[in-house]
Amino acid sequence: MAVPVAFFALFFAYPVAAIVGRGLKADGVWQFGRFGEVLARPEIRDVLWFTLWQALASTALTLLIALPGAYVFARFDFPGKQVLRAVVTVPFVLPTVVVGTAFLALLGRGGLLDELWGVRLDTTVWAILLAHVFFNYAVVVRTVGGLWAQLDPRQEEAARVLGASRFTAWRRVTLPALAPAVAAAALMVFLFTFTSFGVVQILGGPGFSTLEVEIYRQTAQLLALPTAAVLTLVQFAAVGAILAVHAWTVRRRERALKLVDPATTARRPHGAGQWTLLAGVLLSVLLLVLLPLAVLVERSLGGSGLAYYRALTSADANSGTFLVAPVEAIGNSLRYALVATLIALVVGGLAAAALTRRAGRLVRGFDALLMLPLGVSAVTVGFGFLITLDKPPLDLRTSWILVPLAQALVGVPFVVRTMLPVLRAVDSRLREAAAVLGASPLRAWREVDFPLVRRALLVAAGFAFAVSLGEFGATVFIARPDNPTLPVAVARLLGRSGDLNYGQAMALSTILMLVCAVSLLLLERIRTDRSGEF
Repeated sequence: MAVPVAFFALFFAYPVAAIVGRGLKADGVWQFGRFGEVLARPEIRDVLWFTLWQALASTALTLLIALPGAYVFARFDFPGKQVLRAVVTVPFVLPTVVVGTAFLALLGRGGLLDELWGVRLDTTVWAILLAHVFFNYAVVVRTVGGLWAQLDPRQEEAARVLGASRFTAWRRVTLPALAPAVAAAALMVFLFTFTSFGVVQILGGPGFSTLEVEIYRQTAQLLALPTAAVLTLVQFAAVGAILAVHAWTVRRRERALKLVDPATTARRPHGAGQWTLLAGVLLSVLLLVLLPLAVLVERSLGGSGLAYYRALTSADANSGTFLVAPVEAIGNSLRYALVATLIALVVGGLAAAALTRRAGRLVRGFDALLMLPLGVSAVTVGFGFLITLDKPPLDLRTSWILVPLAQALVGVPFVVRTMLPVLRAVDSRLREAAAVLGASPLRAWREVDFPLVRRALLVAAGFAFAVSLGEFGATVFIARPDNPTLPVAVARLLGRSGDLNYGQAMALSTILMLVCAVSLLLLERIRTDRSGEF
């Protein structure tokens, strides 16, 4: 536990505490009255209200559209099912900057809707809601559908034999079993949309601001640290409550259900109703998932072949935006993500191992510590890096390692949540038998644990790599102008006018999308949990 605790204390708690301290302390005295001053401002209350209601609306819309898809993937067997399930998961691992860019190409000025019908939805709340559904569709499909596939259908069939209608059997038998999974998925969607940054910044325009966007504006543009500190603590408290409720629903789901092999529950559709449902889900996937990605690729070509891609290799064509050719952002991102993945695997692997060996209140607190990066603004963390890691022996402001450290903070929770169930499933008697036969603890781990968790380790590495590759909130502060990452380069290009900048942003987003998609397809081939859950 020592290495993960030290890592989080130094690279998470210290920077965040420094930002909060600078905002809420004056002459060494805490100024808690600033909470009332900030929260009483009408524009801040508007931000809080918009953050809350757009997250609720996004969650409800995502459940409405994705639950039929969860049923189809759980109960139907059709050609291309595995590939399609991987495709619908691609948006989840895409950086939010790419998601915003894809919907800008579909709904924005000069986008597909603008060209066909003269309709623009960028800078409207509908663009934000649709992008959130696109991003979170897979959360519901994989979480609810993964559990739905493991529910024994004979229980519902028994209710039908006893006289219940199809809807009554579903409402009285299946829905209560699914309720914890639906609640867990809804809470995760709410969490992702409540902390939305890249999507709102690109699609919302100046008229819409979530907590995360407002923290960025107050920090980077206005240098109003007191306001940013108050909003950071408000967001931290809200997300902490969401994670606590989510943990409770997960524990309830794990204790309440007896599951079966999902391979035995899927059947080919039969009857007009089931075929119509399958067609409807496939159409929604086509329009909601595939169309934005296809438009993104089409806009990157721009009707002139690879001109925008060739422009990425020229520093002269981008002298007003970058110090180097934008194509160098690809190599930078891959190097940063690989280092961040290695750090996340070491820290997260040690943390997961510690959680499997001990129990009690201390361990529960340690587990909560690992999830804290999901509850604090990444913008706060990035700015905190700049003002804290600036003195020897940790003067890292000019060091390349700063970016992987920030990315690893986001990757560690994914590593822990992926590896922990597998490590807990390893029979401790195998280690004990190895010890009796003379193996040292290190050799017992190498010979017993590692072969059993190797595939889970690869899955964890894939998720950490994808998350690190797309991290934007903290990286936008600390990425050097001569070493931009892909998300930062896309945001800079979109922030400047001109068709060339727009086309290059689309080209870089397409490259980032393809890298993430390839990573996900590889994960689909090696993942150990065939139920389809994250």
